[in-house]
Amino acid sequence: MFGVRPETVIPGLPCRDLDDVLPFYDALGFEVTYRQQRPNPFAAVRRGGIQLHFFAVEGFDPADSMGTVVVLVPDTGALHRAFAAGLREAFGRVPLSGIPRMTRPRSKQGTSAGFSVVDPGGNWLRISAFADDGGGSADDRLSRVMANASRQADSHGDEAAGVRVLRNGLDRHADAPATERVPALVFLIELLVRTDDRDGAAALLAEVAGMDLSDAEREVLAGDLAIAEELAATLRP
Repeated sequence: MFGVRPETVIPGLPCRDLDDVLPFYDALGFEVTYRQQRPNPFAAVRRGGIQLHFFAVEGFDPADSMGTVVVLVPDTGALHRAFAAGLREAFGRVPLSGIPRMTRPRSKQGTSAGFSVVDPGGNWLRISAFADDGGGSADDRLSRVMANASRQADSHGDEAAGVRVLRNGLDRHADAPATERVPALVFLIELLVRTDDRDGAAALLAEVAGMDLSDAEREVLAGDLAIAEELAATLRP
């Protein structure tokens, strides 16, 4: 029928204070479309087709939040780059651990590549592609290990389990080529940073830096090596 709008669902998410979450979403490129303080603190934000509503709860602890939203987008990589650029501009870095934080796009077992954002209210935005964007098709052994680790660490929030999966996988596939090992090592380094194992992260960063990589391998691994440099910067005093 003409003139009939499709159904729309807008999630309502808790937070401790609107001033906790709104600057964060501003950095992600969202516009505040409505805000009130009375009779109850409430705000609405929008970025393209993504709409979110927030309500403040006195005494709320973001660590206890169970708020979760699944967001489907055409290109997870493009959205992650836009979010990362906004966070760097607003806060000087992309938060990798604690609350808030943002993971990198990775394929998870049985899914296309995606990433997660945990906002200052402890709410999870789980970003996935409408269709497989190429992240889940890799056949090499360590890509499957990384997909499993990502499900544990990024989807379930169990970084310790992700660390165990990656360590076991790297040990089991010690003969894997550098183009497979480096992405897995960088993911492991990220999880060690997120769990505040600075010594473990520094040791693996030194291992990556000391690898004898050809020019062709460095070209293939350019993105992962750049992330390693960014992680190394988080460890510097």
